[in-house]
Amino acid sequence: MARGIDVGTMNIVSARQDGSDTVFTQQRNSFVEIEYSDMAEQMLSRSQVLHIRKDDSVYVVGDDALNFANIFKQETRRPMSHGILSSDEKSAIPMIKLILEQVAGEPEHPRERLFFSTPADPIDSDLNTLYHQKTLESLLGDMGYDPEPINEGMAVIYSELADHDFTGLGVSFGAGMTNVCLSYYAVPVMTFSIARGGDWIDEQTARATGQKVDKVTSIKEDDFRLDFKTDVGGVEGALSIYYDNLLDYVIENIIAEVNEEDVEEGLDVPVVVTGGTSSPKGFEKLFQDRLNESNVPFSISDVRRARAPMYSVASGALVAARTEDGGYDDGAEAEAGAEAGEAEAESDD
Repeated sequence: MARGIDVGTMNIVSARQDGSDTVFTQQRNSFVEIEYSDMAEQMLSRSQVLHIRKDDSVYVVGDDALNFANIFKQETRRPMSHGILSSDEKSAIPMIKLILEQVAGEPEHPRERLFFSTPADPIDSDLNTLYHQKTLESLLGDMGYDPEPINEGMAVIYSELADHDFTGLGVSFGAGMTNVCLSYYAVPVMTFSIARGGDWIDEQTARATGQKVDKVTSIKEDDFRLDFKTDVGGVEGALSIYYDNLLDYVIENIIAEVNEEDVEEGLDVPVVVTGGTSSPKGFEKLFQDRLNESNVPFSISDVRRARAPMYSVASGALVAARTEDGGYDDGAEAEAGAEAGEAEAESDD
C-alpha cells in the first residue's frame, strides 16, 4: 500500500488505493479559537466537530472552522501562509499535526510509503520552503509513514497526463502559491512557484470592497463564475478583476522562466490547470485566452482543467508513491483523474 497527500494552504487532501478505487479524505487547513466551557465542549464532541482544548480555549479545526468563524464574526486562522507553514502562527505545528492525523489516518503497515506535496521556492519572494518540507517530513514520519516530498506541479503531471507520457505543463493554482512544472516523459525540466494564489485574490478583493476575507472566500466558493458579467463594485466583479490579473502575472513568469532549449521543436504541449483556485467555471477558457494572446515560446495543444481540481495533486502524489512501491499500473493510473472527478462530490470524511 501507499498514500499521497496534498498539503495545501486552504485544504489538506489524502489519496489511497482501496482495491480498484481511489479514496480521498479532505479537511480544511484552518482553525478558529472559541472560549472554553463544559457545555461548548460537550456539544462539539456530540456533534463530532474536530476540536482540541488548550487552557481556557477550544480550537475548532478543519471544515467546521469557517462556519464557526462566520457565526462568531471572527477570521479563521491558518497553520500555513503563502504555501508554507506560517511563522506568525504559534499554533501552526500542533494544528497541522491534528489535521494530518485526521486526513492520513494510521499507516496500514510500518513505514508505509507516502508522498506529500511541497511547493518550489517562489521566484518573486525570498520565502524558503526547506523548513516547511522538513517539518512535514518529520510529522509524517512520527505517524509511522515513510514520507517523501514531491513537487506540487509535478504531482499534477502524474495525475493528469498519463495518456501523454507525462509530458506537458502542469499549473497548480493553490491558495498560498501557484506552482508550475514543465515535464518531458516524467522528467521535470522547469519547476517554479510564485507567491500569489487564491489567498492573494481574496485579500485584494476584501481590501477593494471592504468585506472580511472569510466572507469573500465563501462567495468565491459558492458557485462564482468567471464570466465578467457581474456588476462593477461588487465582490464578484472584484474577484474577476483579480483573477484576470493573477493569470497575466503567472503567464509573464512562465515566459520569463522557460528556456527555449528545453522545449522540443514542433511539440504541442498540453496545459493542465488544477487547484482550488482554478475551480470557478470559465477559469480554463480565460487562461487559454490569455495564453493565446501572449508570447509563450512553445506551441500549446490545449488547456484543460483537471478532472477534479481539489484532488488532482493528492492523486498525483499517490501515483508517485505507488510507482516507488511497485504498485503502479499505467492503464489504471490513466483513469485516476476520472475516479477523482467522481469522488469530488462524495469524498469520505
